[in-house]
Amino acid sequence: MGFTHYSGPASNFPPREQWKSFEEIFNANKPEMAATGDSGEDIGRIWNAVKECAKIGVEERVIFAIIMQESTGDVGVRTTVNMDGHSTAGLMQCDGSPGFPGQHNLSQEQITSMVRAGTNHFKQNLRDFGDADTAECIYKALREYNSGSINDQDLSDGRGATPSYVSDVANRLLGRTN
Repeated sequence: MGFTHYSGPASNFPPREQWKSFEEIFNANKPEMAATGDSGEDIGRIWNAVKECAKIGVEERVIFAIIMQESTGDVGVRTTVNMDGHSTAGLMQCDGSPGFPGQHNLSQEQITSMVRAGTNHFKQNLRDFGDADTAECIYKALREYNSGSINDQDLSDGRGATPSYVSDVANRLLGRTN
């Protein structure tokens, strides 16, 4: 199923009531994760890491949608460099995250450390918009997570980063896959 393009303010994006459950989203993405070279154990450990890191105060569905958007769940994803020249690594491709490029069959601690780094980063983004567990706050925080700043009137204004980022993550929350 293809992605629908959303743009404009947060109110133009799908409401939380339309989002699928964490289990539905996770199961829909298992084939994509396996295609990266992840072992069944890696995939199970991603599930465990998301469950553990949600205790930081970020919804499981959102953590996992960011993982799929940033790395397709590839525990061995390559490290990239962001617009500020900082290395972004790990499942959630964030500054300060450990990375294990080209590796699979990682330990639970290695996988959890990547998810914890990204979740902590995203939690700060949520705080910047009131730390509310609402679609509006989450969508704005996603834009900031990807580009460092936002245009409230158009969350598809990437400000030099990926314009479709918030739209793509919204599609993942609806249970759509690449």
